[in-house]
Amino acid sequence: MTEATASRPNSYIQETAPTIHYLVAMPEPETHLFEVTLRLVNYPWPILDLKLPVWTPGSYLVREYAKNLQDFVAFADDKPLPWQKNSKNHWQVDKIGVSELTVRYRIFANELSVRTNHLDATHGYFNGAAIFFRIPGWEKQPIRVTIVPPYPEWRVTTALPAINNETNTFLASDFDTLVDSPFEIGRHELYQFEVLGKPHELAIWGQGNYQIQQMIADIQKIIQVEAQMFGGLPYERYVFLLHLFSQAFGGLEHKNSCSLIYQRFGFRVPEKYDRFLQLVAHEFFHLWNVKRIRPKALEVFDYDQENYTPCLWFCEGTTSYYDLLIPLRAGIYDAKSYLNHLSKEITRYETTPGRKVQPLAESSFDAWIKLYRPDANSGNSQISYYLKGEMISLLLDLLIRSTHSNQRSLDDVMLKMWQQFGEAEIGYTQEQLQEVIESVAGIDLADFFERYIHTTEDLPFNQYLEPFGLQLVAEQQEEPYFGVRINTENGREIIKFVETGSPAQIGGIDAGDELLAINGIKVTANTLSDRLKDYQASDRIEVAVFHQDELRTYSIKLGSPNPTRYQVKPVDSPNSTQQQNFAAWLGVAIAIV
Repeated sequence: MTEATASRPNSYIQETAPTIHYLVAMPEPETHLFEVTLRLVNYPWPILDLKLPVWTPGSYLVREYAKNLQDFVAFADDKPLPWQKNSKNHWQVDKIGVSELTVRYRIFANELSVRTNHLDATHGYFNGAAIFFRIPGWEKQPIRVTIVPPYPEWRVTTALPAINNETNTFLASDFDTLVDSPFEIGRHELYQFEVLGKPHELAIWGQGNYQIQQMIADIQKIIQVEAQMFGGLPYERYVFLLHLFSQAFGGLEHKNSCSLIYQRFGFRVPEKYDRFLQLVAHEFFHLWNVKRIRPKALEVFDYDQENYTPCLWFCEGTTSYYDLLIPLRAGIYDAKSYLNHLSKEITRYETTPGRKVQPLAESSFDAWIKLYRPDANSGNSQISYYLKGEMISLLLDLLIRSTHSNQRSLDDVMLKMWQQFGEAEIGYTQEQLQEVIESVAGIDLADFFERYIHTTEDLPFNQYLEPFGLQLVAEQQEEPYFGVRINTENGREIIKFVETGSPAQIGGIDAGDELLAINGIKVTANTLSDRLKDYQASDRIEVAVFHQDELRTYSIKLGSPNPTRYQVKPVDSPNSTQQQNFAAWLGVAIAIV
C-alpha cells in the first residue's frame, strides 16, 4: 500500500481533524523499554499511516530509529486491528470503520547520547524523533504527551508547556515541535534562573565536580551576550538538559532547549571548564543559527530521508567560531586564553590531511555518509564542516573588520541573516547566504567562496591575521616524521590512523595493526615519541607489528619533522593600525597577550 494521504477519498477531505495523544510509560526502567501508547480520536481516513523518523534535525545521519521499535499492536474497543509494515519505518493500520483507535509499542532505549534515547533505573531521556510516529497529513495537528513515571518522586522536565490540571501532560503545537522537545524524567537536579526577564531551567542528571552557582552565573553571561547580538531572546522559556558521566562530550540544539553531555569531572580544571562553556555557547547560539536561521533544504524537514545542503559550514562552522568568542565577550576568559583556544582549533585543521582532499561545501553535503561515520581513512579524505567552517568564519570576520575599520563584522552578517530569514523562519539558499555576506563586506566574494569553500586551496591565515597584529607560527615536532597515531587498548598498542603519504604508509603499515617493537625493542603509545627522538630524518628503522594476527616487520625510512602545533602570536612591534584592529576585535590591547 501507499500512504493514505496520497490517495485519500474526496469525502474525507473536509472531515474533522483527529486528536492525537501519546502516553509514555516506563514501568520497568531496568529493562530499558519505554512503553508508548498512541490514542487517536476522530481519525477520518480508512487507513492509518504511521512513520517513525529516520533522523533528527541537528544531527545529520540516518540513524534508523525504527530498529529499536518492538511489540507493535493496534486495536479498537479491545479488539485487534489488522496492520502491516510497508518499509523499514512505515506501518499501516486498517481501521475497519472505527473512528477511535489505540496503537501500542515499545522502544528499546539504552544509548546515552543527545540524539537517541536512554532509560535505566536512574532516569529516562528521549528525543521525539526516536520515539514518536509521524502521522502523514496531520503533522500540523497539536499533540498531547503524558508521561507516566515509574516512581512518584521522578519529575519531568521538557521545554513543552504543561497542560493545566493534567498531571505530567504537555502540549506540542505540531509534530516538528514534538520532535524538537526532548524529555528528561527522573530524580535530576533542577535549577531555575532568569535572564532578561525570561525563565530558564537547568536540569542535571549525574554527579560531577561542578560548582552550580558559578555555572549558572556563567551561563547567564553567555545568554546575555548572545541575546545582545540578535536584539533579544526569541522564546518565552528555555531549558538546558545536562547529562554527566565519564569521558563524554556532545550537544544537540533545539528551538527552546538544548541537550548537553559532558564528562562528570570536567569542571575543576580551567581549560576543561572553558570547553564546557564553549559547548553551552555553541548549542545556545544554535537557537538562532540553524533552528531559526536555516538553509532552504531544512526549512521543511523530510523525516524519511537525508536533507542535503552545502551550507552546514555556516550552520555549524560559524557557530563554532562564535562558541570561542562568546565566553571571551562574556568575561569568562581573557584574550590570551581565547588565542590559545583558537590556536588549538587551527592546529587541528592544519594537521588534518583530509583538508587537501575534500572541499568544504562537499563536506557539508556529504555529512550524511561521512562525518558521523568515521573510519581509518577519514582523516586522510575528509575535513569537518564544523572545523573548516570555523576557519572560514574567522577569515570572513577578519576580512570584514579590516575592510571597514571594525565598523562592520561577522556580527552584522548574523544580525542581517536573522532579520532577513530567521525572524520569519524562511529558508535561505547558498546564493542568498553569499549575497548577505557580500552586502556586509561591501565587496565581491565570489573568488573567496570559490577558492576556500568549493576547492581545497590552503587557507592564507597570515594574510588575514596580519592587519590585527597577529601571525600563525608553526612549531616543528622534535622527532622525525613517522605518520601514525596509536591508542593503547586492553594492553595492546593499536595503530588507529596512518597518514596518507607518510613513511609508515609507504612502508606498508596499516590502521588496525598492533605495534610491537622498533629495532627489536618493545614500544608503546606512551614511549613512541621518545624512541623516535633517537633517530634522524632518512634513518631506517625496523618496525614489528601484528597484521591480522600475522607477525610482520617493515623497514621504514623516517621523514623530516612535520609541524605538530600552530600558535597565533603577536607580530614584532605591531603598528598603530594593527593595535587598533586587535583592540576592536578582542577588546584588549595587544600588548596584554
